[in-house]
Amino acid sequence: MVKSIIYTLVAAALCAGFFIFTEIYVSQQFSYVYGAAEELYLKVEEGEATASDAEAVSLLWEDKKSKLHVFIPHNDIAQIDYYLTEAGGHIRDGEYGLALSKLEVVKHLALSLPSAYSVRLENVF
Repeated sequence: MVKSIIYTLVAAALCAGFFIFTEIYVSQQFSYVYGAAEELYLKVEEGEATASDAEAVSLLWEDKKSKLHVFIPHNDIAQIDYYLTEAGGHIRDGEYGLALSKLEVVKHLALSLPSAYSVRLENVF
């Protein structure tokens, strides 16, 4: 009986530790993506963004998404891929207004996705 209680408490503590780690890790990864998208957004606003700037943000995202596939579904990751690719194309074509709108979506997704997968009451029920 005592062993069962101890095992249950240990399992609950391990689960809580994993949930806390996941929340911190996912939030940290998306904060890097948000920062890079914000920096690119500011460069686009000033008209100073180049294709290599967009590619640098895409490379950062490629690195982050390879680790995030474990924690969040492919569809949410694909959305960021899609909008970053579109923004990069618009930057290459010099269509800065369209690139700004795509980067705005990337920034919003980078802010909202971590909270969508955190352990909260509204996400559980």
